[in-house]
Amino acid sequence: MWWNVAAASGAEAQAVLDELSNEIDRLNKENAALRQRVQLLTHRLFGRRSEKGVPVIEQGVLPLEPAAAGPVQAATTDESPRDETAEPASLRRRHHGRRRLPDDLPRERIEVVPPASARHCTTCDTAKVRIGSDITEELDYVPASFVIREYVRPKYACGRCQQGVVQAVLPARPIKKGRPGPGLLAHVVISKYADHLPLYRLEQIFERHGVQVTRRTLSEWNGAVADLLEPIVRAIHREQVRQSPWIQCDDTTLDVQDPSRAPEIRTGHLWVYRGEPGEVVYDFTWSRNRDGPLKMLAGYRGYLQVDAAPAYDDVFAQYNGIIEVGCMAHARRYFKEAMPTAAVPCAQALAIIGQLYGIERAASDGHLDAPARQCLRQKQARPMLEKLHAYLQEQQAAALPKSPLGAAIGYALRNWVALTRYTEDGRLKIDNNGAEQALRPIVLGRKNWLFAGSEAAAHRTAILCSLVQTCKHLQINPFVYLRDVIERVSTHPARLVLELTPREWKRPRLDSGAQTAA
Repeated sequence: MWWNVAAASGAEAQAVLDELSNEIDRLNKENAALRQRVQLLTHRLFGRRSEKGVPVIEQGVLPLEPAAAGPVQAATTDESPRDETAEPASLRRRHHGRRRLPDDLPRERIEVVPPASARHCTTCDTAKVRIGSDITEELDYVPASFVIREYVRPKYACGRCQQGVVQAVLPARPIKKGRPGPGLLAHVVISKYADHLPLYRLEQIFERHGVQVTRRTLSEWNGAVADLLEPIVRAIHREQVRQSPWIQCDDTTLDVQDPSRAPEIRTGHLWVYRGEPGEVVYDFTWSRNRDGPLKMLAGYRGYLQVDAAPAYDDVFAQYNGIIEVGCMAHARRYFKEAMPTAAVPCAQALAIIGQLYGIERAASDGHLDAPARQCLRQKQARPMLEKLHAYLQEQQAAALPKSPLGAAIGYALRNWVALTRYTEDGRLKIDNNGAEQALRPIVLGRKNWLFAGSEAAAHRTAILCSLVQTCKHLQINPFVYLRDVIERVSTHPARLVLELTPREWKRPRLDSGAQTAA
């Protein structure tokens, strides 16, 4: 090639040299992008998984001045996202000494009395009197036990003519002609979908108690309970989640074994829809396309907070009443991943995002209502967002589009309107962490279950997880709720099914508790 350049005229040689120079520049940029990609993948494999904290950068390196001092300045040192529904800081202080045991636990009183000889005074030869006592508490565990409940139904007939035999009707049972009671069914559901036990392990636990129940039978029990409670989940979705002013949505994968479709295990998707104050509804679909959200969000009007996945594009395009809200935690995650390849610009972006979370933390600790929270965001968060936007636009020109930093900047700028929409309404959250947290039990469960046995089993998983997680978010004991509802649902009027949702089930118990306290 070089001898051709030497033999060519000056103009032709210069053109060849320019072409070679451009090629070298392209290869250098490609090499830099690949190097950054390798660093990112290495960090994902061997680096820290936590998103907390920002590496300390030398003073004076960051191009932007720090935010002006304000009421939240002291709260901006840790920018890690925090669920705003968590306990206030005042309730999360470390407890010193032993914690008080619950008052509602059953108590067994054992009185340890000194021997009779010790209760007689040797000085004056009189019996000693009781002047007080010390109480020492011991927490013990009594293993769960099975109870066989026998329903005895006497038959009555005329003693003279032996006619007119009468017998009481057998009380309604959760499973027709089945032997499990409501407490046992609730325990099986809780064991799998709250405690994440696979059925084979629950089978082994039952065997230690001398009860032989196969995992297939346990699976059939879960299916029967899911079919029984499905109307309640539909009511939660229709009357509570879709009536919420905002919905958070996310999805995760779920492996399904379905011999009718394919001999191998297929991967489906489990979607979560979380409303206010904490109802959760899951839905299973085979693919991560628009069909699932379009079906579940039909007729909804309000805010939808998502992670900007393409599956939601048609939702916002077809349903004019749904307004997109972005997730700042996702934007933050992009910059955190790009930190090993571009420390200084990522640290600056993370610092500003940390200040935004500091404002939310101050609002939560101050127990601000929605109007006050919105006012605080407009006054303090808006200027920080404008500063971040200007900085990202400035850095975009120097960042490689396909580099980790370029991807982080591109994600933030493409979704800027959605990312900043939380400042328009004090009821909205800064991120979609509520939906992500609702998916964590599914992730933990599938590590133990491995897969759902069929498509029907996947749908039943969605139903039962909806009730269990809704109870947890509303601070309801899921076992107590399920045992009561399983016992009553078969005889409960269908038009009053809303009364059996966790929120409405809890309401009379709160009222009775308040009356008792008064």
